[in-house]
Amino acid sequence: MKSIKSMSLGELAALVSTHLDSKGIPCVLSGGACVTIYTQNRYLSYDLDFIERVSTARKELRKALAELGFYEEHRYFKHHETEFFVEFPADPLSVGSEPVKDIKKLSFETGILFLLSPTDCVKDRLAAYYFWNDQQALEQAKLVAKNQPVDLDEIRRWSEVEDQLDKFKEIKRDLEVVSR
Repeated sequence: MKSIKSMSLGELAALVSTHLDSKGIPCVLSGGACVTIYTQNRYLSYDLDFIERVSTARKELRKALAELGFYEEHRYFKHHETEFFVEFPADPLSVGSEPVKDIKKLSFETGILFLLSPTDCVKDRLAAYYFWNDQQALEQAKLVAKNQPVDLDEIRRWSEVEDQLDKFKEIKRDLEVVSR
């Protein structure tokens, strides 16, 4: 197997995901790391945000990740061989106020990675734009839409549920222009 220092973000995420799953800690990758994977590194995140599907005691996470050489520093898990770090934002797995239903699975040489679908990844990034006016998150949403098929009707529906239909209408053309 490759050394951790030579792994891409996706390979490392798959290694961590597979290892945690084998320990009874199923997780789903979310956040900017999904953008990195779906845009073939056109955007690079160093933060692997995993949302636990079943809440786990922190000491169990610490023990499982230590088996891969990770150590805990503040709220992050770091490894001496990589700049990438692992974080566990609070569950449940949701985008805005809605639970995530469509989880994708990607295979890497290092294991199986469960992650947000491209459509949910766009919604995740748009949530940061909608609620905190995060312009970088909007650009990330556009990048994903440019590089992956996304369901604009679903994004519109979700935006309406989140009471952000006006903002969606303002950016819809940008997403359509880049979406396949």
